[in-house]
Amino acid sequence: MFYMILLLVVLIDQSAKIWVRLHMELGQSTPVWDGFQLTYFENTGAMGSSFEGYGRYFVIPAVLVAVWAIRLYRQGRLDGWMLKCGAGIFVGGAIGNAIDRVLYGRVTDFLDFGRGISNLADHAISLGMVCILIHTLIISPISRRRSKRVTT
Repeated sequence: MFYMILLLVVLIDQSAKIWVRLHMELGQSTPVWDGFQLTYFENTGAMGSSFEGYGRYFVIPAVLVAVWAIRLYRQGRLDGWMLKCGAGIFVGGAIGNAIDRVLYGRVTDFLDFGRGISNLADHAISLGMVCILIHTLIISPISRRRSKRVTT
C-alpha cells in the first residue's frame, strides 16, 4: 500500500505539472470556479515562495525523508493503514517537488485559491502529515489502550 500510494502521488503530481507547462503560459490564469483558478507559476523557493532561490537545497531533506520512510516501511515499523497511507502520501509529495527541483531548478505551481499558489505535491505533503498525526495522536494511543485491556 505504501509504495502504491507513493507512486500514485508522484505520477498524478508530475502529470499535472507537465500538463500545466505544456498548455499554459507562465503567469497565465484560468478561472475554474469562484475563488479558485489555475495560475502557472514557477517557484524557486519553498513554502509559498519563501526562501526564494534556495529551493534546490530542499532536495536533500526530501531524499532523506524518503529514504527514512522506505526504511521504516521495509522494517515493518509503519504499523496501521493510516500511517502507511500518510507516509506514502507525504513521501510522494516530497519526491514530486524534488523531481521538479532537480530537473528544472524550480517547482511548477498552479493551484491558486487566492492566498498563494501551490501544487498537488504541496497538498500531498500536508495531507500526509495530517494522516501521520492522526495515527500518532489518536489511532495508536487507542490501539495501545485496547491491547492493554486485552492482556490484563
